[in-house]
Amino acid sequence: MSLRAYQQVAISAESPRDIEYRLFGEVTRELMAADAAPADDFQRRISALDRNRKLWSALATDCSSPTNALPPELRASIISLSLWVARHSSAVMRKEEEFGPLIEINRAIMQGLSQQQAA
Repeated sequence: MSLRAYQQVAISAESPRDIEYRLFGEVTRELMAADAAPADDFQRRISALDRNRKLWSALATDCSSPTNALPPELRASIISLSLWVARHSSAVMRKEEEFGPLIEINRAIMQGLSQQQAA
């Protein structure tokens, strides 16, 4: 079996929480790389911020669905965080804010997802 075929099987066997954890990991690594990159590397900054915003937007959209099984308070918190991420990302693009809080929030979500996986 080729490596590519193995990777496809491994991805298709992931649980939704595993997928969320993996995506948060990828996006967070991109944010960290953009944060460490030279300030004039606009492409890297914008790409990382855009991918993070898209991830949070997808979460907010899912949480706004009436069929979402999460508790209403948690859904509302995720939607609120998504709105904050969008505002803070815009400020980072304008160099008015830092990447750090975005990275910290993503890491906290990853920690919560990993604790749920262990339970």
